Amino acid sequence: MSHSEDHDHDHDHTAPPPELELRVKALESLLIEKGLVDPATLNEIIDTYEHRVGPRNGAQVVAKAWADEKFRQALLNDATGAVASLGFMGRQGEHLKVVENSDEVHNLVVCTLCSCYPWTVLGLPPAWYKSAPYRSRAVSEPRAVLAEFGTSLPSTARVQVWDSTAELRYLVLPKRPTGTDGWSEAQLAALVTRNAMIGVEVINPPERDEANE
Repeated sequence: MSHSEDHDHDHDHTAPPPELELRVKALESLLIEKGLVDPATLNEIIDTYEHRVGPRNGAQVVAKAWADEKFRQALLNDATGAVASLGFMGRQGEHLKVVENSDEVHNLVVCTLCSCYPWTVLGLPPAWYKSAPYRSRAVSEPRAVLAEFGTSLPSTARVQVWDSTAELRYLVLPKRPTGTDGWSEAQLAALVTRNAMIGVEVINPPERDEANE
């Protein structure tokens, strides 16, 4: 499901977490209270999956798409299968669709009802992605949201908002930055951020020292 910039929506953005999430939070609180789980350790595990392990998988997908035209086409035609061919499979990664940024269109992903998110390639969703303000404003005023992330687009570029669901999750294929001709997939992957794969940021051309690595 996609939305234009002037989409008028009426979803309930303040609905409580689903029952399973509430049960998990209750169990987490109980384990911490009884001293069976160290909050600092738990936060470190969450941070690892949110910022490192998961996004690194997505970065490899994006880098391969930039470097391999055949894989890029396969990714756009059947993202689930293409991603699985790299070994990234599992729950929250089924029914994946990749949308590609261009000079004419910038894609932005949101889940207006809860926080559906492709864990296998992006890790755990960040707190802001799950927040009610982002879930509503990404649809009603996407350019303002992008500006808050430091992203400014040309007035000629159209913002396309994609609404993730339990049945279909989205990953943005960012534009390959200039100045990366001849780079290896590992070098390219190092440029890719989680936020760029959600669509709230763009990937800027590399600094001179990065290009010479």
